[in-house]
Amino acid sequence: MLSRLSCMDRPRLFTPDRNSLLRPDGMTRRSLLGVGAAAVAAMAVPGCSRGRSDEPAPDGPGIFATGNKGGVYNQFGIDLSKLISEVTGVTLQPVVTGGSLDNLIKVSSQKADIGFCTSDTALAAYEATGVFASGKLKFSALARAYDNYVHVVVPMAFKGQELKALEGKVVSVGQQTSGTKIVADLILNTAGVTVTKRFLSLEDSVKALVAKAKDPNARGGIDALIWSGGVPTEPIGKLQDSIGFRLLDIGNVAKTIALKEFGGYVVSAIPPSAYKLASSVPTLAIPNYIVAKPNLSDSWAWWTVNTLFRRQNDLIAAHPEAGALDPRSAIATMPIPLHPAAERWYRENHI
Repeated sequence: MLSRLSCMDRPRLFTPDRNSLLRPDGMTRRSLLGVGAAAVAAMAVPGCSRGRSDEPAPDGPGIFATGNKGGVYNQFGIDLSKLISEVTGVTLQPVVTGGSLDNLIKVSSQKADIGFCTSDTALAAYEATGVFASGKLKFSALARAYDNYVHVVVPMAFKGQELKALEGKVVSVGQQTSGTKIVADLILNTAGVTVTKRFLSLEDSVKALVAKAKDPNARGGIDALIWSGGVPTEPIGKLQDSIGFRLLDIGNVAKTIALKEFGGYVVSAIPPSAYKLASSVPTLAIPNYIVAKPNLSDSWAWWTVNTLFRRQNDLIAAHPEAGALDPRSAIATMPIPLHPAAERWYRENHI
């Protein structure tokens, strides 16, 4: 089990001034739900109950599209699935996937009931832009969850502290169907850095990094890996006890992206305690959503949201990122619409 980060160690967000991108007054999701901020205090403390017993259980098993094996999507999804299955008595099966893009395709095509994805990938799918330019996907949102943080991981012996040091190097940018690849391409293009790309899963990226660190001539080895995930990501953390690693500072590139691109990007920092680092490392953060297939039943939607918050303490015990869950920010998925049953849950709990 991973150690829990203290509140003081939680990744910090530094949001550049984006007044030009703010919506007009009265257009927030909270205003649409029709409840003032003062009502938030009336919400029951999460993590202490099953929730209302008269909500019907789902009428059949479900599938949860998580992410790369060992990544936070995968670990968090496994633990959330167990809790939802426990409280409903109906199995929600977590499955390993290629990441955000893969999850959205599975959910929208009804090959999965719910799944994780990053806000930028969800926006592109909803508005038919970028990799989804051929057509928009149909899906809804259940909640905004924790944030992903971009990790640019290099062995301790790597020369260079910033992104430009990757010029000409062999770098894993995530699988083709991952949100990692989308943000990795954005970061490298913004920085004007050219690398030889490898499209590896998190597990294979870690193996390839270790291989080259131990043998510069290792076949299939890589110089660095880029990963977008929760903090800490266990397979990356374990590198500190083998080859040792550092995270490259991408703060300047992150500021440029946060100011110019729309997709929920914010400038952040990974705290030193997360990976036994010498100091905090500036990076880019991207919110995560839990999304639902077009015809997801009200029961699955309601119980997923209810378990996410009512059993939050149990989730925190499994992974510290669950400590970032907050129902007040969970409704912030616009323009992706909330599932009607999810919206009902937030109304019932005065959010």
